Amino acid sequence: MPCPHLPEGFDFTDPDLLQARVPHPEFAEMRQTAPVWWCTQPAGISGFDDEGYWVVTRHADVKYVSTHPELFSSHTNTAVIRFNESIGRDQIEVQKLIMLNMDPPEHTRVRQIVQRGFTPRAVRSLEQALRSRARSIVESALAGAGRDTGPGADSGTAPGPDSGSDPGASSTANLEDGGSFDFVTRVAVELPLQAIAELIGVPQEDRSKIFDWSNKMAAYDDPEYAITEEVGTEAAMELISYAMNLAAARKECPAKDIVSQLVAAEGQGNLSSDEFGFFVILLAVAGNETTRNAISHGMHAFLTHPDQWELYKRERPETTAEEIVRWATPVVSFQRTATQDVELGGQLIKKGDRVGLFYSSANNDPEVFENPETFDITRDPNPHLGFGGGGPHFCLGKSLAVMEINLIFNAIADMMPDLRLVGEPRRLRSAWLNGIKQLQVDAGRPGPASG
Repeated sequence: MPCPHLPEGFDFTDPDLLQARVPHPEFAEMRQTAPVWWCTQPAGISGFDDEGYWVVTRHADVKYVSTHPELFSSHTNTAVIRFNESIGRDQIEVQKLIMLNMDPPEHTRVRQIVQRGFTPRAVRSLEQALRSRARSIVESALAGAGRDTGPGADSGTAPGPDSGSDPGASSTANLEDGGSFDFVTRVAVELPLQAIAELIGVPQEDRSKIFDWSNKMAAYDDPEYAITEEVGTEAAMELISYAMNLAAARKECPAKDIVSQLVAAEGQGNLSSDEFGFFVILLAVAGNETTRNAISHGMHAFLTHPDQWELYKRERPETTAEEIVRWATPVVSFQRTATQDVELGGQLIKKGDRVGLFYSSANNDPEVFENPETFDITRDPNPHLGFGGGGPHFCLGKSLAVMEINLIFNAIADMMPDLRLVGEPRRLRSAWLNGIKQLQVDAGRPGPASG
């Protein structure tokens, strides 16, 4: 097998690289020449005391690693492939309390508890409220169009009181023709936040706190946010404390929400308050950041593929959300650690080696997807790995995320059909997230107000 032609020192987890682009040409090169390839790193640069990790780029190999937790552990070094180099091992160890970083059987125990809140019935019960919220969010964005200051606007601020928090907001907003605004903070951020608040019974007025805490936990590589590991850790502790207090309140006085179901004191099989706190961290980052970025990338894809936007407005294909997630792949990569010597893709992976699962590459594998470089909202079948490669860590909230994507784009198509792109997206500096911080758009002529 030929050697890949990569510059010396090239690293697929370099946050400067992912701030500029997703390295699709290099992924294509790896799939052809070295689908399982050792990437050397300076010791400690990713927070791990080793010399690098294996890059796994083919769809079939990513699925294999994902579905064999007995061979590839999420717990040993967590699923995060690169932390800031200043992180201490003790801080990494704490993260093992998050379900994402557990292995069976502990992962199985916790997942069986928390999945009570994600049954089809539980998700369907949110649909009416979230549909109303989606329309209110878009209406509020229209009402505020023109207030943003453009590409230099602060995209790291929490949503304000006029950004869609009230599902019963008046439909008589003053929708002026046109007006530029940041799609990320005005639209994409809001529905995932409000869905999480709706799901776990967090007061809607507190959602800006969750936004702020999750940003600080996920954006430690981006200097614009001036986030240090210490600030990120403090944000995590504040969120855990908030969630634990919420759990304690529900134990004292149960309500009709998932918190009460998960922490009720009756019998066995419930989460402790600290377990619930770490579960909320998972929701805040995995459920909020990823869906927000899928919506942002999806809007950018529509506005740069106008034929697909016209098709969507006309037909609303049920396959749309899955293609948006494949196209966006909000999580570029997670990692596993080999529990024993194992062969993969013709390479011997030694026990203790870290293995990077590059979903962005797998979701563009031409062995699986016809014309993967094409954004096609009618793509079917679409066996993408944007919700994980299967196995125990397949995304618990997939059906909720798909619902959110469908609801927000339906509202946009109804109320902002003439939306147009004003500037190029400003990307997040991250080692493993395909994030958009800002996407400046123009509302065009307003559609009918929600009724």
